[in-house]
Amino acid sequence: MFAESDKSGVLAALATTAPGPTLDCYGGFVEILSKSADFWVLRGIVAPGSVVPAHSHEDPEDFLILSGSQQVLVADGDTMVWRDATAGDYIRVPGNAVHAHRNVTDKPAIDLIITSPRLGRFFEEVGRPVTPDLQPPTPEEVAAFVAKSAEFGYKLATVEENASYGIELPVFSG
Repeated sequence: MFAESDKSGVLAALATTAPGPTLDCYGGFVEILSKSADFWVLRGIVAPGSVVPAHSHEDPEDFLILSGSQQVLVADGDTMVWRDATAGDYIRVPGNAVHAHRNVTDKPAIDLIITSPRLGRFFEEVGRPVTPDLQPPTPEEVAAFVAKSAEFGYKLATVEENASYGIELPVFSG
């Protein structure tokens, strides 16, 4: 559909389009680009060295990798595997599929995300606005995130499940 040089220009433009506020969504950052009654368009950022822990939700998500690279945890038959994803790759995550993202590089991975209004509202409600002095989440903020996740049907994998995928979660104590 696009010549290779045109495709890279389109991806670069999408990666830098002015967004709404940047929201820290407990593992990745989300910027809301567009909302409609049928779907939301978001830009996701997986920072270098960060991970979006294993989770699932009823709503499907589609990811177009705009820049950088990351690994995406997906099912391969009965086994969960990490797949490399780079600029131009498309990943479809069906509803209720366990998945995770991690960036093992020194550059941010930027995705265009298409999802349901419900999942978009979840990100909007749980996201903490990114500010220059943003601190790690408090135990109370993590508890609120867990409660809001349950409310929206966003199922968080356990510490043990994440560990089985090679994801080490921080320990929060109050």
